[in-house]
Amino acid sequence: MKLIEEINSAINNFVWGLPMLILLVGTGILMTVLTRFFQVTHIKHWFSHTLGGIFKNRHITAHTPGHDRQISQFQSLCTALAATIGTGNIAGVAAALATGGPGAIFWMWVVAFFGMMTNYSENVLGIYYRRKNSEGEWCGGAMYYLKDGLGSKKGCKQLGVVLAVLFSIFCILASFGIGNMSQINSIAVNLNSVFKIPYVVTGVGLMIIAALVILGGLKRIASVTEKLVPFMAVLYVVGCLIIVFSHAGRIGPVFVSIFKGAFGLKAVGGGIVGSGISAALTWGMKRGVFSNEAGLGSSVMVHSASNVKEPVRQGMWGIFEVFADTIVVCTLTALAVLTSGVMDLNTGEMISKAEKTALVAESFEGTLGVAGGWFIAVAITLFAFSTVLGWSIYGSKAFEYLFGTKAIIVYKLIFVVFIVFGATMDLSLAWDLSDTFNGLMAMPNLIGVIALSGTVMKITKNYVDRHIKGENEKPMFSAIPEIQIEMEKRKDDAE
Repeated sequence: MKLIEEINSAINNFVWGLPMLILLVGTGILMTVLTRFFQVTHIKHWFSHTLGGIFKNRHITAHTPGHDRQISQFQSLCTALAATIGTGNIAGVAAALATGGPGAIFWMWVVAFFGMMTNYSENVLGIYYRRKNSEGEWCGGAMYYLKDGLGSKKGCKQLGVVLAVLFSIFCILASFGIGNMSQINSIAVNLNSVFKIPYVVTGVGLMIIAALVILGGLKRIASVTEKLVPFMAVLYVVGCLIIVFSHAGRIGPVFVSIFKGAFGLKAVGGGIVGSGISAALTWGMKRGVFSNEAGLGSSVMVHSASNVKEPVRQGMWGIFEVFADTIVVCTLTALAVLTSGVMDLNTGEMISKAEKTALVAESFEGTLGVAGGWFIAVAITLFAFSTVLGWSIYGSKAFEYLFGTKAIIVYKLIFVVFIVFGATMDLSLAWDLSDTFNGLMAMPNLIGVIALSGTVMKITKNYVDRHIKGENEKPMFSAIPEIQIEMEKRKDDAE
């Protein structure tokens, strides 16, 4: 076991080293430049067609008929957010603050800003290269744009196939780690420490609930997440705002400490200035990536199942996904912790001895008493369980790519059973392995995004010309020609 831990540690350090972080952020910068800072220059447009559109466009939230295996745009967002808004938004932010100081939050924002366009690009490619399976359900993701996109380039056919298979394998393994056992273990530990519920009871209970949802397929999962995600997000945001405004006088100093810490103007934990910048930058970037998953190629698999036709329409939901996860939820967690007084804002040194979720719970308990600890326990349960639901889709889509549509039931049954193991086992190694597989997923995905960046740029320009500049005579880019012809043939056959 020790040998496995040492090997994994070496791989993890390599995978999540500075070169990988540069690749992740660099891809976001590249796509931001190629799309002419779409997340800023067209902020009114993408915001009005995502969150704003929910209240004025029924098509965004409209459910497809029972026989139609597509899901609505809003359901795809909620299912993706179910997977991204997880324990990383609580424990991950606390870990970043404890190790990187307040300045880590600034670099988390930087990662999110550029990550918006990485996630946007993944979704654009996901819609453009997706195809329907034998049951009429859309299938898309990094494996498809690696095989059909990268693979269509001269001399890259085999490379595209190999990277697609590797991505799928890493995704399946990650789904059992960060998408299942690690999340369930967090729930079990918290429910046991706060409410004294035995681990096995939590495991069996969650397994039964998960089975009822997951075995029902994508549409059932989507119908659950579209109710669960808005409820848990609003509940958590309100809770954080109560803590923050209870210490309103500290809000200004907190933002000062964030910006000073980001550039080493105040040393982290009393250390030298150089180490302060390094810790803030590294931990801010790491936690930002882990939280919003931009660049991993995960959420695109559920976004691709949307009933949307325009790739850019779903791409804009990718921008909003990163915004909601990191800019809103992670920032509020950080503000709740920093305004509560558990950290010295001048030095970045921790006053509290608590770690991870316990640090956030202590922040809430300082204002709400025992109810604060209960609130965090409930929040972790909702966040973590929703992540399990979201990742069950990611893993099943990767499994389907490798073994076919009919084999999905095998994956789902194994996935559900592993929930009990997650609740009852010591999973310190599982957490480390999860980090590694996440990083390994990102590598082939980012290669695909960079290789197909020109395609994203053309599709984006086409959309901007038609919908923003009003050049309506231009044709819509909805799918690669081969898939477009196939879809039109199926439509003609049906008529």
